Amino acid sequence: MCMDNPADQSIIVDRESGVTLLGGVETSQEILTESLKRAPTLVAADSGLDQALAHGHVPVAVIGDLDSASAAALRRMPPGRVHRIGEQESTDFEKALRRIRAPLVIATGFRGGRLDHELAVLSALLRHKERPVLLLSEEEVVFHAPPRLALRLVPGMRVSLFPLLPVRGRSRGLRWPIDDLLLAPGGRIGTSNEATADEVHLEVAGPGLFVMLPREALDEAVRVLNPKRTP
Repeated sequence: MCMDNPADQSIIVDRESGVTLLGGVETSQEILTESLKRAPTLVAADSGLDQALAHGHVPVAVIGDLDSASAAALRRMPPGRVHRIGEQESTDFEKALRRIRAPLVIATGFRGGRLDHELAVLSALLRHKERPVLLLSEEEVVFHAPPRLALRLVPGMRVSLFPLLPVRGRSRGLRWPIDDLLLAPGGRIGTSNEATADEVHLEVAGPGLFVMLPREALDEAVRVLNPKRTP
């Protein structure tokens, strides 16, 4: 086991292709396969290790404070792949994310469990807004909106916009445009909007807006966050 210095945020996993980051919330084999097809390197965040092994995969690394991964699962890991980060100022998701360098991270196994954990993941994505990270679950894909994006979607597809900070923006191709509206938590939000054209264009004046799309839009979300990716 590698006992990392809590202050050390050096890169553990460095890849030129995408990384799948697996958490401990129950995830189907189908979802994990979808993620690995697009982000083929598997990293486990703490108890995500048990889930990875149960699905027949040995991750290149398990990263976290290791208070949830089972002893049996840890014993199955090859030498040098277990990285304990002892500090308690961040979640296992953020501990792992900080130590991954990749053009895309697809994080699955982080939704559908405790609400406080889900909110902590969104908060971490906001802190690391420059990182191309997708949250993938059985129902949807979620990501922090870059300043500009153009999504190729099927008219009628749900496009939910949820602010974690006050933010203004402009849009084309949405049933309810957000032009010059102030979106804010506790104020106006943009859930259950929908595409009315083949392309939805968004311009966002600052950080804090999250885009939530149905799971079938995964490849389009990958395209806009990682345009240099080749299938």
